[in-house]
Amino acid sequence: MTRRVRRMAVRGVALATLLATVASCGLLGGKDPAPATNGNGQVEKAKITLGVLPILDVASVHVASKKGYFAAEGLEVELKTIQGGAQAIPGLINKELDMTFGNWVSFFAAQSKDAAKQVDGIKLIADGYQAKPDMFLILAAGDSAIKSPKDLAGKTIAINTFKNIAELTAKATLEAANVDPKSVTFKEMPFPDMQAAVQNKTVDAAFMVEPFITRAQRAAGQVKILDAASGPTDNIPIAGYATSGEFAKNNPKTVAAFQRAIAKGQADAADRPTVEPLLVEYAKVDKETAALVHFGAFPTSLDATRLQRVTQLMQRYGLLDKELDVKPMLIQPSGS
Repeated sequence: MTRRVRRMAVRGVALATLLATVASCGLLGGKDPAPATNGNGQVEKAKITLGVLPILDVASVHVASKKGYFAAEGLEVELKTIQGGAQAIPGLINKELDMTFGNWVSFFAAQSKDAAKQVDGIKLIADGYQAKPDMFLILAAGDSAIKSPKDLAGKTIAINTFKNIAELTAKATLEAANVDPKSVTFKEMPFPDMQAAVQNKTVDAAFMVEPFITRAQRAAGQVKILDAASGPTDNIPIAGYATSGEFAKNNPKTVAAFQRAIAKGQADAADRPTVEPLLVEYAKVDKETAALVHFGAFPTSLDATRLQRVTQLMQRYGLLDKELDVKPMLIQPSGS
């Protein structure tokens, strides 16, 4: 090989190398490498962050985790504690949460106001909890002058977040008891802080859920003033699980896997012996309290007609300023 031929060969190799490098960078119109994913073949996103509260309502999540239902679907679920459904909405928008538990009132109010428009709105993926007697109570101190619902007029009541299912059901049942809801002041605070707030007179009463109801009654002698899941709110749907429209669109297999796992958890959560020891773990209550809590219902299907009842009450009590059709928000499990 002549010296000239050798030089041409070297230049050819160098040019080929350069072209390959440029092409791999996409500068010649080639596509960028596909972004990394944490899917596992079963789902698009194997590790998801789920917003939850330390309350009985989310027992099905802990059941599904303990029994391996999530793992069987290829999911690793990281739990993030939130204060309420209203706090869950920003979590979905800023993508700190992939999915979240929350009350229907907060989800419907946010959807009505297009609060999650930048992530294609809110999608409902599973029912979570439905009211039964004595699971939504307004409690007062045992030595308080408050003895009946009429005594709540002009008083301050703690709720976990404003404009949520607690405020809605409180207003509806106060009105049914001939108490003007506008005469009551609601004060926002986390459920775990309410027992002490009632005892030290920071508030006059508190809207509590389980297991905090039973703990406040047993440990502090607090008494029931009003059952907020009665009369006009009897059997009302309370809460469920949601994601953003964007997440649902990009991760349909992940959403479907979650739905299958949580449905099994919902079915098992109706069994007290299954749930009580889990309450001791995640809600940090003693065994005796766990054995006495009042259970709500754990529905295993999404029912638009049932959920529409919530929007009707919201309109009546000023938590929704226009009609909202919940059907487009629902993502039914495959085969539903």
